[in-house]
Amino acid sequence: MTPSSRSRKILYGTFCLVICLNISIALAGSVRTPVVAGMWYPDSRVDLEQMLDSLTRRAEKTTVTIPPRWKLKALILPHAGFAYSGWTAAHACKVLSPEQFRKVLLLGPDHRVGFQNGAVSNVTAYQTPLGLIPLHADAKKLRSKSELFRPVPESDRTEHSLEAVLPFLQYYLKEFSLVPIVLGPCNIPTIADALEPLIDNDTLLVVSSDLSHFLSYPQAKARDRETIRMILNFDSEKILHGENCACGKTPILVLIDLARRHGWQPVPLHYSNSGDTGGGRSRVVGYAAIAFFEGDDMAEKNMRDRLLTEKEGLKLVRLARRTIAERLGPIKKDVRLDEQLTDPCFQIHCGTFVTLKKNGRLRGCIGNLTSSKSVVEGVTNSAVNAAFHDPRFPPLAADELDRLQISVSVLTEPKLLFYKDSGDLISKLRVNVDGVILRKGAARATFLPQVWEQLPAPENFLSHLCAKAGLAPDSWRHTKLEISTYQVQYFEEQK
Repeated sequence: MTPSSRSRKILYGTFCLVICLNISIALAGSVRTPVVAGMWYPDSRVDLEQMLDSLTRRAEKTTVTIPPRWKLKALILPHAGFAYSGWTAAHACKVLSPEQFRKVLLLGPDHRVGFQNGAVSNVTAYQTPLGLIPLHADAKKLRSKSELFRPVPESDRTEHSLEAVLPFLQYYLKEFSLVPIVLGPCNIPTIADALEPLIDNDTLLVVSSDLSHFLSYPQAKARDRETIRMILNFDSEKILHGENCACGKTPILVLIDLARRHGWQPVPLHYSNSGDTGGGRSRVVGYAAIAFFEGDDMAEKNMRDRLLTEKEGLKLVRLARRTIAERLGPIKKDVRLDEQLTDPCFQIHCGTFVTLKKNGRLRGCIGNLTSSKSVVEGVTNSAVNAAFHDPRFPPLAADELDRLQISVSVLTEPKLLFYKDSGDLISKLRVNVDGVILRKGAARATFLPQVWEQLPAPENFLSHLCAKAGLAPDSWRHTKLEISTYQVQYFEEQK
């Protein structure tokens, strides 16, 4: 080999080495490496797998009944150090299996940076000690909506809420691609609108969130019990305004919005706090695992569970009349009715309305769309309010009672109605079936399904409902309003 050819080979080899080094550096720069491995969980693959295996065996001892025909759609999991929250997070083993989903939309809260809307990393993969997780093409689609989602490199370098969930997903799902989303303050329906097209049968939505922080053990258990109840009841308003209820309340609210649209139903898998697992009990952090399912039989099952017979419904009407009569003067106690109202069917939690008519004309109507109280308590409160506190009428007088016709409405849980425009809204409302809740900002109003009798045309129904909310009657035509629907069982006094 001549000196010149040797030099050319050396130069060529050096050039190839430089290119390879540059490629390797570029690839390394395109992977989001772990931030809390070695601190919050083991940074060795062997040690991490052993820890996950131990947590899984412990979680498998918990009894959770999941009907086999229900399909998993979403999960809420905690994101603290595995020694503290890992026992609860491992309850994902109850509902996850290898290759069950090809894509995971992972939503977590921003703890570190401070930004509006969403941060979606522009790396090619996330790395944990268990290996690489490639980003799905949907991550790039979201980043194209620059006003809502953009790369925030500082979040990549410091945020733990997504990373702390990933090893559990890798351990149970094995192979999947990722859409990582860190959320700051945002408009919940707008974010849900953006995520809606990305959800299909191969997609799992996962929300990373802990519950209360740094309360005493008994205070945390009480606070967290109430937060879990709000999640299970889709009580977005209370979650939004709740104090120290969940660090990931924004991702949770996005999940609840999407769950309402699709009819997903939540099932609690586990609860614990750091006082149960590895810390003292003076300042603890709460953790919950909650799964959301859909199934062809779920809506029907929920309705069957809540349905009252005509005979049972008329007992509620008797309760409403007796409650009003007691406020007007002493009456004989109906002990038998009290005994009958202890039946479990009257302990369901749902919205109720009591309507009073006199000579066929409205004399009062008040109720609640949802309730944390039993149907008996709801009817009792609604009866008093309809008779004595409806601002449209003077308080009921004793001589009116015998001329009243009383009815009780028992409501299903309101569900958000997803629609594209005013025409689509009209087509989706079911005349004589749906009660409708309309909301825009602080403006809110509802019509029970019985109102369809007076306003059978959907256009008139919506116009009157807008006016009731204090909006322009045609607002529904030109403004995107939040619309929810519900159904009622209606029981009317028989005279």
